[in-house]
Amino acid sequence: MNMRTVLDSKKLAALGTVNEDLDARYGKIGIRERDEFDAKAKAWYMAECLRDARKASGMTQQQLADRIGKKRTCISLIERGQTDMQLSAFIQISEAVGLNFSLVYA
Repeated sequence: MNMRTVLDSKKLAALGTVNEDLDARYGKIGIRERDEFDAKAKAWYMAECLRDARKASGMTQQQLADRIGKKRTCISLIERGQTDMQLSAFIQISEAVGLNFSLVYA
């Protein structure tokens, strides 16, 4: 059986962009609420990258914590985005799981 999805052009035309949705929810870029949202989103993304790299390396949260001198609960909080990690912790974790980050001046 051949199943095709038929897209309704009127519905597609009515869809907004992600930026339009974020503008409506949090305000335009440069407004405090939007800047806070963007910062939290970036922090969440970085935590996801660290967690995925830890898992790919075959390391448990406890092994990572032992390796960098932190508690497992600290690693868990970071990976769930429930704490604002310090830059030093970010660097320690990224190096421990084999990630290399660099800053790019834009």
